[in-house]
Amino acid sequence: MENTKCLIIGSGPAGYTAAIYAARADLKPIMYQGMEPGGQLTTTTEVENFPGYPEGIDGPRMMEDLKAQSERFGTDSRWGMVTEIDTTQRPFKVKVDDGTELLAETVIVATGATAKYLGLESEEKFKGGGVSACATCDGFFYKGKNVAVVGGGDTAAEEATYLANLCNKVYLIHRRDELRASKAMQHKVLNTPNIEVLWDSEVKEIVGTESGFMKALNGAIVVNRKTGEERKIDIEGFFVAIGHKPNTDIFVGKLEMDETGYLVTKPDSTATNVEGIFAAGDVQDKHFRQAITAAGTGCMAAIEAERFIS
Repeated sequence: MENTKCLIIGSGPAGYTAAIYAARADLKPIMYQGMEPGGQLTTTTEVENFPGYPEGIDGPRMMEDLKAQSERFGTDSRWGMVTEIDTTQRPFKVKVDDGTELLAETVIVATGATAKYLGLESEEKFKGGGVSACATCDGFFYKGKNVAVVGGGDTAAEEATYLANLCNKVYLIHRRDELRASKAMQHKVLNTPNIEVLWDSEVKEIVGTESGFMKALNGAIVVNRKTGEERKIDIEGFFVAIGHKPNTDIFVGKLEMDETGYLVTKPDSTATNVEGIFAAGDVQDKHFRQAITAAGTGCMAAIEAERFIS
């Protein structure tokens, strides 16, 4: 059975940054990249808010850069997905989907979170071509344009008000006749003049144009759930804000989680409730969910893993 000082589960900014620091600390980390190597940023066309890229960079290319940097220092980066982990004793026994079994002195969990989408075929088609799950990440590209946000909770309200400062008009599309957001956020939305709330409404289809690999969203068909009336809104950006699901299924009953499945870490630390296991990135962060904050916690996790071993 293979042994490692540091196993990193998942990639993306958190996993790759953890790998860079762990490798430089001579922990000889093994990383299993998971089902989506590079994480959510691989679905982003351009990243302009990550330090060090003054001209911006597309998400997949940035993840390749981070991966290459981690491998430069000796990270053993592997395809595959961890399917089982025994957290009851150290070293931790881990199983991978290809049948590999290994023992890890420390584990860094960087499995991230998956944005929830509506499940429309047209939505999938225009991902990276107008459809996004992060207004903070992509809102700048729609400055002065019309956009839509789907959702009714605090996240949707926050994204709508954020976009209202950048965009000409923001449609907030909600299934019900009242928002689920806090009263303060509701008040902010309803008193922002360039936000129009479409009550009792669902998105039937997202429309746009395609030319080769180029896709440009230009509208959405919205249906009123009570009257059945259809309406086309002219938009260039479509933001889905109906929540995220942390990728923590294999840790249920093994690591402490909050009520929504995010891993709980100790204050000012990435340490979980199990000594020797650390969590970094969106798997434990439901507030910021940015590449730079994920990278920061990846750095913290690797430093804490190295100190734990020492």
